[in-house]
Amino acid sequence: CRSYIENNTEASKWGDDALSTYAPDGLTMAQHNYIASQDFVVHGDETGLIDTAWHNVTDVPNDVWDWYNLGRRGGSLEKEIGSLETVQNAVEEGGLVNLYWIGRVNDATIRHDRDIADYLQNDAQAWMTTWGQAWSYWSSNRCYQHSNQLDQEAATFTFSSIVTEQCTSVSPNAWNVPATWRLSFENATVVDVQDVLGQSMTNLTGERQTAEGWRMDGDELLVSVKRGTVVTVILDGEDISFDVHNQTEFWNGYDAAVTIAAHDTTDLFLWSKRFDDEDQLRFTWLVSPRTVEGRLPWLPYASLVAGVVTIVAMMGILGREGIGPLAGIMHNKNHQYEEE
Repeated sequence: CRSYIENNTEASKWGDDALSTYAPDGLTMAQHNYIASQDFVVHGDETGLIDTAWHNVTDVPNDVWDWYNLGRRGGSLEKEIGSLETVQNAVEEGGLVNLYWIGRVNDATIRHDRDIADYLQNDAQAWMTTWGQAWSYWSSNRCYQHSNQLDQEAATFTFSSIVTEQCTSVSPNAWNVPATWRLSFENATVVDVQDVLGQSMTNLTGERQTAEGWRMDGDELLVSVKRGTVVTVILDGEDISFDVHNQTEFWNGYDAAVTIAAHDTTDLFLWSKRFDDEDQLRFTWLVSPRTVEGRLPWLPYASLVAGVVTIVAMMGILGREGIGPLAGIMHNKNHQYEEE
């Protein structure tokens, strides 16, 4: 299943490998470790393990196995089940908010709550992300290095997040998502942030989708870059000093992140099509294989025909040897061929 999915679609714009999978309640830690050995690092949700991640706002993951039991926060996206107030409260609390959704049960299409979708699309002050992006960002926060150089004469500050073997070996399958760094400068103001070609990078003020770029947070600069990206901060000032504080908990300095887990996804493209107009929403598609009957209704008849053909062929072979109900017919044909 993994090979089929990865051969037909990219897991993310930030990485090709699938990182997340559905895991039912009741599996042992040994079973979860076996799933993780196949490079599925996020299991969910509500798997019943003692170790947890984001079951509430203070349930911050510390170890990789915490992600084997991802919590469900914010309720459901389903109409008549989901609550706009519950979603709003969860986002305002902060942390990773993981909504539940299923698009279809048997032949019945499940409608989503328009009010919740509108809130997430237009108003939620949160990073709109996926399980894989959230895990990869968390992973980069566990091991990071950077390089920097301040040029007083030119009033520029060059910064990059370094790719190191020590860090990549910790999580070799992590996607290279942009990590947000918090910087501050004394005796200077930030004029612009440019890439290696001297082009201005995207200003991420108000942006909620993962991207490279920058924005100001009060007097501090937030720079979001992938590992290996080199940027130059254009400054205005003299006798400048700086400080690289840390990576923020979530991308672009948000206090909350929102994921939507689409369970039992049997038709990825059909299910996602209804959200074409909600371009801010991001889903983690937990793909399930279709049943044979549902996808190939003609298969039983093909099996029947194949069975009949096989039986007739075997009877023909035996008939040539003078055995079975076709012995007389096949014997006469063989005798005729010998005379000719």
